[in-house]
Amino acid sequence: MSLRKRIMAATILVVILTVLVSSLLAYFASESRLNVFVDQIGNDEAGRLAQRLGRAYEDAGGWQHSGAVLAEAGFAYTGIGPEQQSETGEENHVELFHQDPIRIVIVDADGSVVLDNFDQVAPGSRASSLDGHREPVVVPTTGQAVGHVYVDVNHELLSSESHGFLSTLIYIILVGGLITVGLAFLLAVWLSRRITAPVQALTEATQAVAQGDTTRLEVTTSDELGQMSEAFNQMSSTLERQRDLRRRLVNDVSHELNTPLSVIQLEAAGLRDRLQSPEAASDHIIHEVERLRGLVTDLDWLAETDHGELRLNLEPTSVEDLLTAELERWQPQAQAQQVQLSPQIAVDLANVQLDRSRLSQALGNLLGNAFNSVEPGGNVRLSARSEDDAVLSISIVDDGNGIDPSDLPHIFDRFYRADQARSRGAPGTGLGLAITRAIVEAHGGRVSASSKGLGQGATVTIELPLAGPEPQ
Repeated sequence: MSLRKRIMAATILVVILTVLVSSLLAYFASESRLNVFVDQIGNDEAGRLAQRLGRAYEDAGGWQHSGAVLAEAGFAYTGIGPEQQSETGEENHVELFHQDPIRIVIVDADGSVVLDNFDQVAPGSRASSLDGHREPVVVPTTGQAVGHVYVDVNHELLSSESHGFLSTLIYIILVGGLITVGLAFLLAVWLSRRITAPVQALTEATQAVAQGDTTRLEVTTSDELGQMSEAFNQMSSTLERQRDLRRRLVNDVSHELNTPLSVIQLEAAGLRDRLQSPEAASDHIIHEVERLRGLVTDLDWLAETDHGELRLNLEPTSVEDLLTAELERWQPQAQAQQVQLSPQIAVDLANVQLDRSRLSQALGNLLGNAFNSVEPGGNVRLSARSEDDAVLSISIVDDGNGIDPSDLPHIFDRFYRADQARSRGAPGTGLGLAITRAIVEAHGGRVSASSKGLGQGATVTIELPLAGPEPQ
């Protein structure tokens, strides 16, 4: 069964069960309250009649006014005995109920019947057994009990009236329930379509993405379904970017492999044909092998960060010594390229928990990129400072080619190379900055880049917590 049909069936089933349960609860609750109401009538009427009869007995000195008391209270029936009541028919039930069809029997102190408003027992007869609520008739001034009054509510007649009322109630509830079920069906159709339409669209889009197509979902709401569509669009954009990066990787790696392999092949051929001296050929071959080893190392680093296997060997490190060593390591490169490499170190921190070798690699990647972007006569500055005695900030600033604003959000993505770097034929595969970010984040820090635009230089900043990374 499809999701849409399950939603519709579940909605209608819930509504039907709700209607049935509500009907049963309404029926039994109303029936219970009606029974309580009928019993309350007997209790209340017995108490009121007893008081009135007591006052009438005191005023008349006997039971002479008892009939007037019943007539005044509305219990004087003429010619309505049990037989006549049972034969009145369904159409007269409401009228009789309005007339309070209650049997009243007045008995004196000797147990003789004074008055029976249904004329079932003749006055003066002995009442052997009487039903209903029994209430003593007391003379108000003397407190003397002069008899009893029996109030017997006609339960059979009132029960019939009650069932008529309850039947009408159930009928109304069921009709309302059917209308509710119809409305629920329409609502279920609309709701199921609203829920399943984005899911169906997501299924079709997922199949398209699996076949290599790029697609987007329309986001029309801000609820969970809209968030699902938006998340899919983000995933689709990421996959598209990753596919593009993989294509670039293949092109870059094939180029990086092809160049040294071609050189090695030519040098080997020169040796074979005695066109190249062994010393010169070996120097060239060693140089190209080192380029290949660097590429393999970068790929190994990438795999290590991908699988979460990057482990740090933390030890107390002097930041000044670390940065000074990097400056000394890159000075020959700066001199060879006629680039001014200058330090601006404003910290003297000797016991920062760092992995010196890996942080040196991260800084080397950044300095190497800076040297590749500046022209002869350019400047590269390595600066460091502490912020609020909590964060170590290391910046590498150059006045080289700069970074296009559209490239800034992606330069730390793996395999990403800016178009101007590719057009200049700058070495590298776009892995260095991704590796740098992985090393910095493993230290609990973050790395960022900024540039005012092409031709206006760039600044890359590493921020590390002086307290060291949080324990894993």
